[in-house]
Amino acid sequence: MTNEFILAGAPVVSSQTVGGHASTAARRSYVLGIDIGGTNLRLALADTRGAIQARWSTSTVGISGAGAIVAKIHDGLRNLLDETSADPEMLKGVAAGAPGVTDPDDGVVIATSYLMGWRDVPLQRMLEDTLQVPAAIDNDVNLAALGESWCGIAREAADFAFLAIGTGLGAGLFLNGGLFRGRGWTAGEIGYMLVPGITPQTARPHEPGALESVIGGTGICKQWQTYEGRTPLPATLTPTEIFDHAKWGDPAAAALLHQTSTLLARTIYNMSLVLNVPLFVLGGSIGMHASLHESTEAELAALNLRSRPKLLRSILGADAQIMGALRLALEVAGVHTPR
Repeated sequence: MTNEFILAGAPVVSSQTVGGHASTAARRSYVLGIDIGGTNLRLALADTRGAIQARWSTSTVGISGAGAIVAKIHDGLRNLLDETSADPEMLKGVAAGAPGVTDPDDGVVIATSYLMGWRDVPLQRMLEDTLQVPAAIDNDVNLAALGESWCGIAREAADFAFLAIGTGLGAGLFLNGGLFRGRGWTAGEIGYMLVPGITPQTARPHEPGALESVIGGTGICKQWQTYEGRTPLPATLTPTEIFDHAKWGDPAAAALLHQTSTLLARTIYNMSLVLNVPLFVLGGSIGMHASLHESTEAELAALNLRSRPKLLRSILGADAQIMGALRLALEVAGVHTPR
């Protein structure tokens, strides 16, 4: 089914028009956005306005090799082109987001703890060779920040931080109107931060950092298992289920929510002191939970930060990475996309 997904504020391509309508060439050009996750692969085909025309997804459980993932992307693209009755030459640009440290200049995924065996993977070249179209890559959380800036809750913000809490924990930094990646492309790797309330540990490559080990999704699940015997709730609850039960009054779930929101507020406090950005956006399946947002806001207010930033939830949700990938793909295709 075609999904006419034009978000409020999404840019419209500034191409030649005939009689007030986009030219045939513009209407029949497409870009592909790719979100490579540790358990799922998602693709979206969009026109040059950024309107999603079709989606495709598949599980990546048990499939971790870069070559196998690119082959899956090729299969998904063929499905999308068939669904939209589009010819391959109508595809003008591709962009992909991958978890972990990514060098967008050379198009290489340097390392990731969520895709086993990925180290110095030339993903951009692999995509271009397989799909025969210009491609670009970036870190998935960076692309989520780009998506929020383009057509999400941060459209009016030149400076903000996007905090993604899902299986892991990471940040995308948008400073002076653009993504800030750092010299070694590791800016935003906040999972390795040391904040009061966690056990300090040395950062180890390919392993979760000290903060992520506690308030990332996997870390929250491990913390919940320590409450076994103190609550009638099962030890197998997901983080969002735990936070739901916190809202419904379970003391153990409320205690874990309080611990998570306290550590998250301290993280935001420290980041705000360094970056002095006016906005933090919570994203990811866990970060967007209403109870976590509300509790973190309360904890942040109690820290009495002189210039307290706004703390908002993403309005794009799981589509933040996809929209960021599409925005980057439009850039690769040479399509003008004003903010």
